[in-house]
Amino acid sequence: MNAEPERKFGVVVVGIGRAGSVRIRDLRNPHASSAYLNLIGFVSRRELGSTDGVPQISLEDALSSREVEVAYICSESSSHEDYIRQFLNAGKHVLVEYPMTLSWAAAKELWALAEQKGKVLHEEHVELLMEEFAFLKKEVVGKDLLKGSLLFTASPLEEERFGFPAFSGISRLTWLVSLFGELSLVSATLEERKEDQYMKMTVCLETENKSPLTWTEEKAPGLKRNRHLSFHFKSGSLENMPNVGVNKNIFLKDQNIFVQKLLGQFSGEELAAEKKRILHCLWLAGEIQKHCRLKK
Repeated sequence: MNAEPERKFGVVVVGIGRAGSVRIRDLRNPHASSAYLNLIGFVSRRELGSTDGVPQISLEDALSSREVEVAYICSESSSHEDYIRQFLNAGKHVLVEYPMTLSWAAAKELWALAEQKGKVLHEEHVELLMEEFAFLKKEVVGKDLLKGSLLFTASPLEEERFGFPAFSGISRLTWLVSLFGELSLVSATLEERKEDQYMKMTVCLETENKSPLTWTEEKAPGLKRNRHLSFHFKSGSLENMPNVGVNKNIFLKDQNIFVQKLLGQFSGEELAAEKKRILHCLWLAGEIQKHCRLKK
């Protein structure tokens, strides 16, 4: 990516909340990957006209424009599937914030569509680019897990917009799968007090070696965004995360990966392994949702 780009891919950003605003900032700043990208405009349901000098364009124009070759989908999770399908059908490459869809079946279908169209479909996973994850990856390598737990606390999210907690929290599930391999579901429960906006999802998982892992998502007004983890190995334990530094430019790092895919710099094996992991996590999230809904 250090060579002078022969061409630039025209990009439109769909949705300009937190993620979309960061994407626009990274596209406008002089970075190695941004040199391959040309920001055409943004799409929003709100009438904004422009933001920071970037023009708003209609969805119809973004889909039909020959200038637009790439769409960054940064809208609410519930709208991802429809946007991905529209942009792939219009012959555009797609980068989407996680979760790409709120069902495993839809994700499979969209990946097949991307392959049929010969386009890149990339699901962002900035949690795998964090300093904390790099630390954990080094800590667990070569160790035999006996048992583990991961608790995430935060303020509430609207399920209609962001999906069932197993989907809105899929970055935590992705951590566990990336650290310990494919997992199987043992049980899942959901405790809710809607009048208090309280939710607690408790998921019991198992590694291929039958080691138990408990994943808990707890949301309520005033709960601080925090991760609490505990992993016990035959050779010792890891309790909670030390301060391992500030996460810098994680969305930009993700953009670098996306541009490498556009330039054909990932092997088929690497792409297949990533797709397998993403689909496994989405499948697990769907199974967790089914378990929780059945119990209710």
